Amino acid sequence: MRVYRITNTKYAHDLAGTGAALFGGRWNRKGTALLYTGESREIALLETIVHTPPLLIPSLDLLILEIPDDCITELTVSHLPANWQDYPAPAVLAQLGEKWVQEGEAIALKVPSCIVSSAQNYLLNCRHPHYGQVKLIERNAFHFDGRLVK
Repeated sequence: MRVYRITNTKYAHDLAGTGAALFGGRWNRKGTALLYTGESREIALLETIVHTPPLLIPSLDLLILEIPDDCITELTVSHLPANWQDYPAPAVLAQLGEKWVQEGEAIALKVPSCIVSSAQNYLLNCRHPHYGQVKLIERNAFHFDGRLVK
């Protein structure tokens, strides 16, 4: 399966989940390396926009990654608390992500996007023993239309 990531060009080479490990995220605590990806270019773009400060348009790259189809665990909305889409994210989501990482059963965790709940994000466990099966298929410069952050 192919997944997509739009990231600052400066960090596009890093597929080790360093940013998530340094700062934590909706689905992980500081210290846990995850690579956040989306099921489409469009959801990857929306996820980037919500984290881009107004008037700051960084140089971006689009990464296309291939992950094994048989190594994905799914969390559906029915598995999540009623406030799962809140910002800031409820701590229970990071607890769920941490539990999944510790169990080590799959390379990827499929979760609904908090921006568009019918879209899916894929969290990649960078420390999974089979993470080497994740392949970078393509890396290209991504044109970011500044009107999106007006």
